[in-house]
Amino acid sequence: MQADVVIIGGGPVGVGLAIDLAINGVSSVVVERHETIQKIPKGQNLTPRTGEHFRRWGVTEAIRAASPIPRNYGSGGIATYGTFLSDYHYEWFNRAKIIDYYAATNERLPQYKTESVLRARAAEFDQITFLTGWNFQSAEAHTDGVIVTIAETHNKQIRQLSAAYLGGCDGARSQVREAAGISQTTDPHDRLMALLVFNSSQLDKKLSVYGDKTIFNAINPDMKGYWQFLGRVDLEGNWFFHAPVPAGTTRDNFDFHAFLEKAVGAQIDVDFEYVGFWELRLSLADNYGKGRIFIAGDAAHSHPPYGGYGVNTGFEDARNLSWKLTACLQGWGGTHLLASYSAERHPVFASTRDDFILKSIIEDREFTEAYNPEKDLKAFENAWAQRAAGDDSMVTQYLPHYAGSPIVCGQPEARSGATGKHGFVAQAGHHLSPLPLSGDDELWDHLGAGFTLMNLTGDTILTEAFSSAAAARGAPLKTLDLAKTGLSDSYKAEAILVRPDHFIAWTGSHADADAARILDHAIGKFGDDQ
Repeated sequence: MQADVVIIGGGPVGVGLAIDLAINGVSSVVVERHETIQKIPKGQNLTPRTGEHFRRWGVTEAIRAASPIPRNYGSGGIATYGTFLSDYHYEWFNRAKIIDYYAATNERLPQYKTESVLRARAAEFDQITFLTGWNFQSAEAHTDGVIVTIAETHNKQIRQLSAAYLGGCDGARSQVREAAGISQTTDPHDRLMALLVFNSSQLDKKLSVYGDKTIFNAINPDMKGYWQFLGRVDLEGNWFFHAPVPAGTTRDNFDFHAFLEKAVGAQIDVDFEYVGFWELRLSLADNYGKGRIFIAGDAAHSHPPYGGYGVNTGFEDARNLSWKLTACLQGWGGTHLLASYSAERHPVFASTRDDFILKSIIEDREFTEAYNPEKDLKAFENAWAQRAAGDDSMVTQYLPHYAGSPIVCGQPEARSGATGKHGFVAQAGHHLSPLPLSGDDELWDHLGAGFTLMNLTGDTILTEAFSSAAAARGAPLKTLDLAKTGLSDSYKAEAILVRPDHFIAWTGSHADADAARILDHAIGKFGDDQ
């Protein structure tokens, strides 16, 4: 069997990659070892940026219909001290604070429902072949393609697939990553974590004191900075719970009911559906690609489920990789373009790890060590109030960007990362915050599938220069005359070149717009490629 791309892993990231490629006209074979979707609630907290991906993939309404939690239900959460029913608590992790800067809203549903929606959408594309019950065996890379060997789970039948590229979306223990010889840096925290899925009508009633909230984080001194994290699966009393447990804990030697009651701070009825374990660690692949093999999602970066970074980050990997694979398959991508995938995505997750995940663990540990309500109540309450006032950083200051990317025309000293301040001023390497044009007319709907030149002052010479340069390179370009919209004042620019993934490749004035140079840079055609 032959395709443009073979994708190992049929989870949400792998299927998202396949859908994005199919929209671009690129064929793929998705290989998934499980024959059915694994019904474990995880990856529930989906960002407005992920909502933009859903919008591009045509699944927004299906995602909303699949969600077991109504859209009018509270989107934020509650942080507490000690137990979930603590006198000390505050509003936490409300993604509604940033929705003005995106063309979609946040969504909340378990990953297995997201997977179901994406698989149904994938089935609508002739460009996607889905193989379930098959396991990756090996990959043999050549100068012009990859031969992938897979084995059927039951009868061990062997098949070979040939493709131009191989994508590894096969999780934290990625066989594709190992086959490619891609090393990873691991930051172990030596913690065994339990995942409990259960039903409790009493817990529903007790936590109703907080109103419509779906996620809860208890900052407990005994946990040494690690979260006790509780989330709603639906509004029918179904929950999931993550927390550290002692080393050597098994399903049979530990009282999980008592453990859960202690975390809640009250006696509750519990009917366990699932008890599982995972090792808390942070790992980051040293490179996201090697030759014609690329990795995405947990195969490239794994971490505890703090902040909803997992599946959201994986979707962004897929979107970034998709347009670059498309460009190279269609012949308009330069020799440096695919290398930019790792150059852009690697520092973003390194920053996510250091500036958000690890920072949260360290800060929570330091807080519980420094303040104790039983020893100095006044000092604790003052510190808790200060924490509550400034604890929205995991939402408001999380802004992945590629300011230091080799294919972005920005400041030479700029660095890529995951921290920033949301706004509408256009910045090279940053996500375009789409503003409304008029009434219900949204700028987002006018952006092209390839590059988009936003001409904010109506200079026809500029438009002609970019159109001519794009045509000469075979690069897809849509031009928008936005002179009458007044958006130039908001974006603080005369022109903006938007990439296929809606990040800004260049922004500036007509005077410094060397169209040929800018486009060559954006498609990875520079240096020894010229």
